[in-house]
Amino acid sequence: MIELKQLRKRFRGRQVLQGIDLSIERGHRIALIGSNGAGKTTLIRCLLGEYRFEGEVLLDGVNPRVQREQVLAKVGFVPQLPPPLRMPVGQLIRFSSSLCQSDPKQIHGLAAELGFDADKFRSQPFVKLSGGQKQKLLIAIALGRQAEILVMDEPAANLDPAARKVFFQILAEKKERSAMLISSHRLDEVASLVNRVIELDQGTVILDDRVADLVDMSSSLSCKVGLIQPEPAFAQAIGDWGFESDESGRIWNGSIPGPDRLRFLALLSRYAALLASIQMQETPDAA
Repeated sequence: MIELKQLRKRFRGRQVLQGIDLSIERGHRIALIGSNGAGKTTLIRCLLGEYRFEGEVLLDGVNPRVQREQVLAKVGFVPQLPPPLRMPVGQLIRFSSSLCQSDPKQIHGLAAELGFDADKFRSQPFVKLSGGQKQKLLIAIALGRQAEILVMDEPAANLDPAARKVFFQILAEKKERSAMLISSHRLDEVASLVNRVIELDQGTVILDDRVADLVDMSSSLSCKVGLIQPEPAFAQAIGDWGFESDESGRIWNGSIPGPDRLRFLALLSRYAALLASIQMQETPDAA
């Protein structure tokens, strides 16, 4: 589906990508990890045909530099940084859907599921939206097309927990028929979403490993957290996840998306001295 052969990219004499060879098939969900400057974003930009490069890049046998429009019709892309577009929301949705002959109603529907009312903001310039609103709309545009290849750069960084749950459920629906490339600085943010990990360092692949595909992306966990004593800072942090406490403020109940379990445990670890008990159990119905 995606073939990279001896991919090289140089900026002002500096070799950013150094002869990368990769093959990515349908059903592969890849975490592309590495520190800043490792080459992750440059690789993605080459895949999208935005950069000139040495070597060969093919998406379903098509060169993204030569037949860019044909390639972009197959790709759903979520950038790390939202572009500074002044185009109104409604116009942006119509324009994006026209590029791949998709239905704008599909994008509106996905945006609503993620918690963004695109119709309400149809006249609002994209650049005036909040960070979370921009991210939800960009995800809806990328996933609202029948894209066979999903390329996402820190896709859930600005999403609230409720939107993250919907996002994971949408990805679960697409996992068998699409290839996914998810770029992140931190493996724990995306570990539960992927079945393959590729790590870059100074433009070179230093790790390409298949991982256990055990987490259902549409799964949900019911959670109960007990505290030694109430703590306002903890109440604020866990309240953002939709948890509710009993009258004592020491027992908190809620649910989290299955793929977010590591992220949730990282939150709890910040309050380790307060914790009396943690119970997590997968629920049979993720809806």
